[in-house]
Amino acid sequence: MTDYTNERDLVEACLKQDRRAQEAFYRRFGPPALSVCRRYSPGRDEAMELLNEGMMKVFEKLDQFRWEGSLEGWVKRLVFHSTIDHFRRNRRKPTLEIANWDQPTEDTVTHRLYAEDLCKLIELLPATSQEVFWLFAVEGYSHAEIGEKLNFTEGNSRWHLNKARQMLREQLNKEPHKFNRYAG
Repeated sequence: MTDYTNERDLVEACLKQDRRAQEAFYRRFGPPALSVCRRYSPGRDEAMELLNEGMMKVFEKLDQFRWEGSLEGWVKRLVFHSTIDHFRRNRRKPTLEIANWDQPTEDTVTHRLYAEDLCKLIELLPATSQEVFWLFAVEGYSHAEIGEKLNFTEGNSRWHLNKARQMLREQLNKEPHKFNRYAG
């Protein structure tokens, strides 16, 4: 049985339809990709469905990987795009799973809000500003990547991010306890 410690050997074997290599690939890159799916799905079963759908896309496009960055990052990005496409096809918004969301934090207006409540505020943003904010603040995309993904300029991405931040700031300052069901 082959060890496949070298990523290039593993990818080459997968491209030759070697089922053991594909299983090794899935076992190696499945867990980090699953963490991406878990952020957008309400339960483990749906996350596993999203992972399997995403990994199928990875195997379909594996011949397009150019070794210009990390293989794991490329896999996670394809799984992320597959997950977002899944929600767009089903006309459903993804949910964000926050671990340990009920832990005590510093006592400021923004810290008094829990992650669930912050997500509700983000949902009030206009669709494009919301998507830019999400891609930049949560997913870590650059403005250039966001502009390319959404088919507009880097400056337009910056404008939408600033608009989203301004609107969130106004909501927080206007009614800081409205969205926090735990506030006294």
